[in-house]
Amino acid sequence: MTDIDLDQALASLTTMSMAALSTAWRQLLKEPPPQLPADLLRRSLGWHLQVERHGGLSRDAERDLAQAKSGSLPALPTRSGAALRPGTRLVRSWHGKTYAVLVTDDGFAFDGRTYTSLTTIARNITGAAWSGPRFFGLTKASARAAASPDA
Repeated sequence: MTDIDLDQALASLTTMSMAALSTAWRQLLKEPPPQLPADLLRRSLGWHLQVERHGGLSRDAERDLAQAKSGSLPALPTRSGAALRPGTRLVRSWHGKTYAVLVTDDGFAFDGRTYTSLTTIARNITGAAWSGPRFFGLTKASARAAASPDA
């Protein structure tokens, strides 16, 4: 399934009747659909379609969910790496445009404004809920992605 096919499949869910949603569930998951209202069945089908195309949760997320279900929540993650020093410049290209953020004593200077959060800046740039440190390549996961030949 390509991204275009996925987009079309997701869009088609919005107009499906309950009977069509049940049929789609049986075709995709090879089991009877759960007893859910149509809107939740649509969301669940959409999630399963996206998992089929892009993969499911990471092993870490699966482990954390299992621990949460068992009642033994994992410890909160700690920040790793050195703190950003004032004067550091973070640069990221996004959809053909280059964005630069300057670390200041008060936070982060971007586009003529000062922000207290890199995540807010990443959200303003992308229009999506990105982790600011990850967007600007400051986490281990983003470093691995940048080092991989597929990135």
